[in-house]
Amino acid sequence: MNPILRFLYLLYRLFSWSRFWAARRLTRPGLVAAGAVLLTGVMGFDTENSVAYQAFMLLLALLLVAFLFSWFFKMRFAVERSLPRFGTAGRPFNYRVVVRNLTPKIQAGLTLLENLADPPPSFREWKAIQLDDENHRRSFRLSQRRRVNPFKVVTVKDAVVPPIPANQAIEARVELTSWHRGFLRFNGVTLARPDPLGLFRALARVSAPQSVLILPKRYRLPPIALPGAMKYQQGGVALAANIGRSEEFVSLREYRRGDPLRHIHWRSWAKAGKPIVKEFEDEFFVRHALILDTFTDRPHSDVFEEAVSVAASFACTVLTQESLLDLLFVGPQAYCLTAGRGLAHTDQMLEILASVRPCVDQPFGALEYLVMNHVKVVSGCICVLLAWDEPRRALVKKLKSLGLAVLVLVILEKPAVKPFDPGPMRDEPDRLHALEIGRIEEQLAVMK
Repeated sequence: MNPILRFLYLLYRLFSWSRFWAARRLTRPGLVAAGAVLLTGVMGFDTENSVAYQAFMLLLALLLVAFLFSWFFKMRFAVERSLPRFGTAGRPFNYRVVVRNLTPKIQAGLTLLENLADPPPSFREWKAIQLDDENHRRSFRLSQRRRVNPFKVVTVKDAVVPPIPANQAIEARVELTSWHRGFLRFNGVTLARPDPLGLFRALARVSAPQSVLILPKRYRLPPIALPGAMKYQQGGVALAANIGRSEEFVSLREYRRGDPLRHIHWRSWAKAGKPIVKEFEDEFFVRHALILDTFTDRPHSDVFEEAVSVAASFACTVLTQESLLDLLFVGPQAYCLTAGRGLAHTDQMLEILASVRPCVDQPFGALEYLVMNHVKVVSGCICVLLAWDEPRRALVKKLKSLGLAVLVLVILEKPAVKPFDPGPMRDEPDRLHALEIGRIEEQLAVMK
């Protein structure tokens, strides 16, 4: 079995490289000519009963001449790429590239191609994906749904560069779509120019390493009454970013023995001639826990990716309200990030979610341990789960036994065959939502 898989892997690498090379080197007429060469080459073996060999020789000669012309393209350029700070997975974004001609001649007919740091998958990664697909055969309905290729990083439209005068610069616009969240790294830029026959492209490469962070896809959520009410918070939370104990300012008063020196209001002391301090009180406010389930044994899971997108959607929604949000998940270690009311911002929460990976080396109990040690400070929990099995139902049951309001969202790869068992959410069925891949935005839109 392993030698067969290795042979298939080599075919995959060969096919991927050939397709990449042909897309870069051949123009559309060149691709047609190359296809015709292959076709006439097969048909031309019988030289007595077919004249296809004559077309084969003519087309092959044209391609060889076009290839030779590419050796005369030895131009020098400099490029400066203006990337946005963030992109979003699955959504195109545009950016500007300034190309400077470093030669004393005008350069026309150029096309700008991006060089991405896109290493091919190792045999182990490729094998894991193939075996996973074999073990999780999709239904006919799901097979009709477009699935993102786990090895396809981006789609970049070729950018046509206007003619560049000698020793001058011109601006080109590039449209790029990244299909996966995380850091997208660029190695440089390639400027391509077709030969006089318009079949083969000569290439000039320019180094320009950069990167951009691709955020998870987000869904638009309707106004949702999130679970939980105002709850006392030990020490309060600053309305402006601060470090250490911080509370809500109430008034000024005279100094009392034991008051912290950092609470002294120096201007009032100067006016009154005696120590004056600022008085604070603890705050009551809503604080939610956004619990993201990362436990899956699949190397590339559409369910996991959609769970991250749903969590990102709630992070953007909750952080527009006067509340705190604690993101809880387990990766190589347990993570808890608090955002809102002067602490971390939406961008920081999304940056964390852009880099989260499945947890494959720890049991689900690691998430339960993290959550149970944290829930005493929260008003309610939003649980984004990858399944609705016994360990996950047990976690939700424990949260409800503590009197916490819970909103549960379970991501499903396909419709449930039998009625969805609400389990511990039986008394609040409207707080349990099964979201089917391909219909998540539609199903989120009807939530209340």
